[in-house]
Amino acid sequence: MTMPFLQAFGQNFLDHAPRWYKLTILGFLILNPILFMTIGPFLTGWALIIEFIFTLAMALKSYPLQPGGLLALEAVLIGLAKPETVYHEALNNFQVILLLIFMVAGIYFMKDLLLFVFSKILLEVRSKTKLALLFSGMGAFLSAFLDALTVTAVIIAVGVGFFKVYHRVASGKGVQDDHDHSLDHDVGTIHRTNLEEFRGFLRNLLMHAAVGTALGGVCTLVGEPQNLLIGEKAGWNFIEFFIRMSPVTIPVLIVGFLTCGLVERFRWFGYGFGLPQAVRDILWGFDQETSRKMDHRFKARLIVQGLAMIWLILALAFHLAEVGIIGLTVIVFITAFNGIIEEHQLGEAFKEALPFTALLVVFFSVVAVIQEQQLFGGIIHYALAMDGDHQIGMFFIANGILSSISDNVFVATIYIEQVLRAFHQGVITRDQFDLLAVAINTGTNIPSVATPNGQAAFLFLLTSALAPVIRLSYGRMVWMALPYTVTMTLAGLLSVYVLLQPVTQTYYAQGILTHHVPAVAEHHPAQGIPVSMPGFTLPH
Repeated sequence: MTMPFLQAFGQNFLDHAPRWYKLTILGFLILNPILFMTIGPFLTGWALIIEFIFTLAMALKSYPLQPGGLLALEAVLIGLAKPETVYHEALNNFQVILLLIFMVAGIYFMKDLLLFVFSKILLEVRSKTKLALLFSGMGAFLSAFLDALTVTAVIIAVGVGFFKVYHRVASGKGVQDDHDHSLDHDVGTIHRTNLEEFRGFLRNLLMHAAVGTALGGVCTLVGEPQNLLIGEKAGWNFIEFFIRMSPVTIPVLIVGFLTCGLVERFRWFGYGFGLPQAVRDILWGFDQETSRKMDHRFKARLIVQGLAMIWLILALAFHLAEVGIIGLTVIVFITAFNGIIEEHQLGEAFKEALPFTALLVVFFSVVAVIQEQQLFGGIIHYALAMDGDHQIGMFFIANGILSSISDNVFVATIYIEQVLRAFHQGVITRDQFDLLAVAINTGTNIPSVATPNGQAAFLFLLTSALAPVIRLSYGRMVWMALPYTVTMTLAGLLSVYVLLQPVTQTYYAQGILTHHVPAVAEHHPAQGIPVSMPGFTLPH
């Protein structure tokens, strides 16, 4: 084989990624089988996790699907996980896959309404701190009733819309001209400073909103997939779930909003970017132009999208169907009444979500390795072996750490099954079970904002088409999430230790809460962790 031909293979491998990055991925692929045969599958599994996180961290160098997918494929080939386990993990998360396929596409067809409404908000609210709190608050409120991924899809659609409007004008292009908003070579010199400021401004709002989805998502039964899982095992309905979580979630919510205001006020951790006046003027002009062109057909489209949004909120709030199915109804309704019936028009809506859907299944492959090799077994056993208040706090911390590097639903499943099994075996009381279930839920939701792979909504934002154009990298997301991670985790941990038991006891005394018998435990296929939980007594 000639040298030019070999060079062609090298150039095609991961295409535009830097050479050092290509060599690193090749090094991982060569190293893993050697590690598997020398130090064994357990340590090789941990090496794989680190390597996969590296591909996420380098998402701006290369989309993680290809390098991460190669690592996951190799893991299955060398025996770190079985194909059946990968399929089992994907099947367990099928509702999330359906959500991404249909709900994100449904949000795409609402972009006219979203851009119209958010343009009014952006132009009317002049204070950046108020705007940041508004985005965080909206993210929290919406994610309490919608899924966090759905809310993230909304804010991404809004961010892309705003950026396209300004970038087109800054590049000297007209409305009818072809334009690629990911390239800056046509941006005039006079606009470049404003463009960078605008990028920072959008990064700030998107991160505040993304953290907001975590603040609201932890509060309710439908906020996150693992909430539904825990609520089902505990036999809690929507109201009881909210009440049981409130001793932890309400203080964390308050601290989260205070953190939002402080980082903006003092311009800490990459926050504090303002909306340049030149950008505001362009967005204002766009808003005025949109209002002038608002004929009867456009108004009819907005009304249809508004009705679809109302249906979306009600259907998700009352859990009338699985989230993805509700998304499909939105697609059918909007496209039928807004004249979008051609196949190529429909196809545009699925471009954003499908690459991330594929990446998520690759992520489940890594989760399958964690499951089969019981990589988290030591941490889980350590948490189970503790007693009293320390056990509740340790459950919160352990779930947070593991969720930051793994899948929230997987971690929650492992822990809630262990606790449910301990209850049915008489190792712990029903009161202990309820408290530990709260610690598991809040632990998987709150500290996991530390990393993009800790929250599916964060990972979706990181791997979206918007992230590269606003320069939102893995490292920058971790840095910008750091103040939230510290303050929210400390508030959650303190609430678990200080507030959870006495407030819950008060709820019992006032008759606000009653006991329910949990469902029969379903043993996780790979748990294999002995139950040895010294009890503690909830004060009566």
